[in-house]
Amino acid sequence: MVRDNAEVRQAVKIYKALGEPTRLKIAMLLTEEKNLCCSDIQSKLESIAGSTLSHHLKQLTDCGLLDLRKDGTYIYYSVNREAAQKYAPYLLT
Repeated sequence: MVRDNAEVRQAVKIYKALGEPTRLKIAMLLTEEKNLCCSDIQSKLESIAGSTLSHHLKQLTDCGLLDLRKDGTYIYYSVNREAAQKYAPYLLT
């Protein structure tokens, strides 16, 4: 089965993002707990600076694996289940 270029690019972005251990931990955390803000994620992951966490969250959001919801000054993150099911079903087990 031949896939279109957009689908291949999407898969590459997601696999590249998940290839970094901290981003994989973030994605796995967000499959267990939905709608966490940056400070909640930071408190659950040890030894990660806020700026580093923001970078990882941006990478995961840009590739389409995370959805975000703004509420005032807070941004809440959750896993895009459709993208995870299609490209990274391991996260959902």
